[in-house]
Amino acid sequence: MARIYLETSFVSACVTDRQDVASAYRRDESLQWWRSEAARHALFVSAEVLAELSAPGHRRSLEAVEWIRGIPLLPIGPDEVGLAKLFVNERVMPGPVGGDALHVAVACWHRCEHLLSWNVKHLANPNKSKHLAVLCMRMGLPAPSIVTPESLWEGGA
Repeated sequence: MARIYLETSFVSACVTDRQDVASAYRRDESLQWWRSEAARHALFVSAEVLAELSAPGHRRSLEAVEWIRGIPLLPIGPDEVGLAKLFVNERVMPGPVGGDALHVAVACWHRCEHLLSWNVKHLANPNKSKHLAVLCMRMGLPAPSIVTPESLWEGGA
């Protein structure tokens, strides 16, 4: 059973009503993963995920917040914020300190093996994984693998 941090883009994909090809694909893959894999793992979110899903501009805010009801919230304190600042300062994550950097910091600090995301520009980007691993190692923390639902199945988790 792996510890998996669910980032905002994954949750959003699960509840989207958009019909374009890319959105429909992400929704289908996310829901397939949820149905077959979610119960096999310890799932987590953070207050940052909740805040992003609750933002006024979020297209399906109520549905998204309902989707994560009951999933444990990992705390965000000074240690997690400090780690997020390091990721931004070392240019492994874009600023500001919230958002992507904070998601990775929370997953890292709380020793999640995986961070599940559709954000392939800043998060599920293989070009960032080595730099992230080096920074985490320097801090004495394991780096989470940041993956899309397509690559996180029972055989590959």
